[in-house]
Amino acid sequence: MPGRESGAEVAMARDISMAFCYNLAALVKQRNKAGVRPPKPRQNADHVSELTTNRLSVYLRCLTELEAQGARTVSSQSLAEQFHLNAAQIRKDLAYFGEFGVRGVGYYVRDLKRHLRQILGLDRRLRVGIIGAGNLGLALADYQGFRQEGFEIAAMFDNQVGKVGQQSRSGVPIYDIAELRKFVKRDAVSIAVLAVPAGSAQKVVDMVVAAGVKAILNFSPGTLQVPDDVKVKGVDLTVSLESLSFYLAHGDIAQDDD
Repeated sequence: MPGRESGAEVAMARDISMAFCYNLAALVKQRNKAGVRPPKPRQNADHVSELTTNRLSVYLRCLTELEAQGARTVSSQSLAEQFHLNAAQIRKDLAYFGEFGVRGVGYYVRDLKRHLRQILGLDRRLRVGIIGAGNLGLALADYQGFRQEGFEIAAMFDNQVGKVGQQSRSGVPIYDIAELRKFVKRDAVSIAVLAVPAGSAQKVVDMVVAAGVKAILNFSPGTLQVPDDVKVKGVDLTVSLESLSFYLAHGDIAQDDD
């Protein structure tokens, strides 16, 4: 079994997990539309930009917090003020998918949260496989917040004999990478997470694609080649650190583009 992680590793896992949830929403396609009945359907979800889906994820997180506080309704202006967002952008993003607000009331928190989960494809359990049982992969596998958002870490895969047959601290089993194709088909894995060295990433992603996975979250630096019908989202922590470094070096002129 893996040893206990240090405080720094736990903090790293928390920060990485936030990026994980933020990016997974952009990977999930809207397949089950039966429960979404906005009064005025908008354009096909395939034409929605990733910036929009990222903002929907932020709105969903804000609504979850409001619901926990006992709020029943919220206006776009109030939502923007509480969470430092843009009220006009909120209205524009939501109007793209339908009319969810009520004149004089705003948005019903629970109903809008339900609609956003349906739009993002989070109204069902999604099974995730992590490729790479190193420190990063183990940290991701053990983060409990994923289940709360509808993501189930079904298994991990590695090519090191000493790790195969072991489990993460929370009990996620580690399988031989050679079993990936069979496991994906048997357990309906929808998303693969790559936590492998850069030199192995393309070979591994080829195996993932061959196994039938259509959505991949990649933590390895660099660009991966995949077929047109496969979606890849990259999380490059070095790029984020370099952006912060630029801010520290040029804080008087750096601006936040978000």
